[in-house]
Parts: sequence; structure tokens; C-alpha cells
Amino acid sequence: MRFKQSNLGRSEKILARYIFIRILQAIPLLFVLSFIVFSFIHLAPYDVIDSLTTPNMSQDQVDLLRVRYGLNEPFFVQYFVWLKNIFKGDFGYSLVSQKSIAEELAVRIPNTIRLVLPAYLTALFLAITLGLVAAANKGKFFDRLIDGIASVGIAVPTFWFAMILIYFFGYKLNWFSIIGMHTVGKEGDLSDYLSHFVLPYVTLTIAFFPDLTRYIRASAMEQVSKDYVMVQKAFQATKGQIFFHHVSRNVLIPVVTQIGLALPMLVTGAIITESIFGWPGVGPYLTSATKSLDYPVIMAVMLLSATLVILGNLLSDVLYSVVDPRIRKGGKKA
Repeated sequence: MRFKQSNLGRSEKILARYIFIRILQAIPLLFVLSFIVFSFIHLAPYDVIDSLTTPNMSQDQVDLLRVRYGLNEPFFVQYFVWLKNIFKGDFGYSLVSQKSIAEELAVRIPNTIRLVLPAYLTALFLAITLGLVAAANKGKFFDRLIDGIASVGIAVPTFWFAMILIYFFGYKLNWFSIIGMHTVGKEGDLSDYLSHFVLPYVTLTIAFFPDLTRYIRASAMEQVSKDYVMVQKAFQATKGQIFFHHVSRNVLIPVVTQIGLALPMLVTGAIITESIFGWPGVGPYLTSATKSLDYPVIMAVMLLSATLVILGNLLSDVLYSVVDPRIRKGGKKA
């Protein structure tokens, strides 16, 4: 018993040390990404001043606008002022609406998560089920059918599929609402929310589903060639027992890492779909900012997305080390 406790304690220390090292590696990368984001926006040929000026404005008035927004300062001064404010949780203010970017994102990010998370989990469930069925029937009708559906799903543009849903189910049949998240005056009505939710939810589920299905199908087929499957067949285990009791467990290990890598999608994974359906999330906010050259908003969303990519990779590594005993015992990545 003491030996087991000792091994468990050592495994936890190794895992904690691994997580600590990965966090230390992520910190300088975040600084590099912030500099790249700021540099790309700064190098753009136009800025928000170009969208605010009119032909009747004098050069002195244009210069006053640049002084007001701090755009007359040297590049590094602008960068360090922006970075200092980011550390304070202050993303600045939209140069167009003059509203706090942090407050806007605090409202819009939960709206995006409410749409993206259910769609991704549904797509993941369908992908796991159909991926295992395809691998269990390798080269047969069901495998070809599922692979064909995934291929069509990858080929079909998201915006086109969304338009088809809007035309048939929103316009022709009038079953669902097609714009926004609520009808004005019905913000607390669940049935009204679901009426607005269904079409963008289905669109995103179909958008996420094909790639996940192919990934899980390929992982499952790789597991089929392993020795433990041959052993199970030798013991006369049924195909269902082999796939759903053994293969599925090993397939879920790389699936767990995909969940970590999907973290950025919770914020920027539905830009096209949100814009088409007028869903009040991050997508329309970023699209509007891009059109109006509102660079503080663009920088804030890009930095947030880049940060989530790094955190998603970190989470993916941590989850992999948690679910795979070989990593816990060996203290290194597989």
C-alpha cells in the first residue's frame, strides 16, 4: 500500500512539474504573439483615422485626431502603453463606438460560447459514434457512406449551407427565426431563444462534424491493426466488444487532445455563422471592426484568439498526460 502511495505521489509531482514547465514556456510565447499582433496592425496601410476623416478636414484637424488617439507616438511607445493596459485588463475603447472593448467582449464571448460549445459537443459525439462504426466496417458500405458524407461536409462552404437552411426552414417553411438571438421584448423566453438558436447550431454542427469524423475514423483504423485487437479476436470477442470496450478507449486519448485544441473556437470559431445569422457574439463584432478599421478591437480579439491557441495547446498536453498512464509514469510526452 505504501509503495502504491509513493508511486502515486511521485507521478503527481512529475505531472505538476511538467505543467509548470509548459506554463513557463508559454509566457514568452505570449509576449512574442502580442508583439506580432500589434506589429501587423501597425503596418496596415490604413488606420481608423482614415475612416474618420472627411475631405473637408484640414491637416491640423487630422493631426489632432492622431494626437487624441495616441497614434502620433513612436511604434514602441504605442506598443508598451497598449501592453501595460492589457495587463490591467483594459483593452481600451473602440475608436468608432467609444465603448469599452472589455465590456463588449464580456457580453459577446458568453453568447458565442452558448452557440459554439453545444454544436462542438454534438459534432464530437456524432463523430466518435460514426468514426467507430466506419472503422468497424472498413472498406464496406457503411465505411464508404460515412466517408462520403464527411467528404461532402468538408467540400460544402459553411455560408452556403447556412443560406440553404435560412431559405427553406426560415423563409419557406417559417419554422425558425433567422436573425439575432432573441425577438425584441422576448429576451427571457426560452422557446423564442431556441427558435433563433436551432439554425446556427445545426450549421456549426455540420461545419465541425466532417473533420472530427475523419480524424476519429483514422485513429480507430490505426488501432485495429494493433496486437491487442488480434488478441481479443483470438479470445472470440465480438466486433462490438472489441470496438466499444477496447478500441474506443484508446481512440479517446487523441480525442481528449482535440478538445484542448478546440479551445480557441469558443471565441472565434463561429465568425461566419454568427455574421450570417446576426448572432450577437464575437463574430459580428470583429467583422464590424475590420470594416471600420477599428484597430483596438481587432488587436484585442486577435490577441485573445492567439492566447487561447497557446492555452489550448497547453491544455491539450496536460489532458494527454493525465489520460495516458505512460506519460504519468515516464514523466515525458508521448
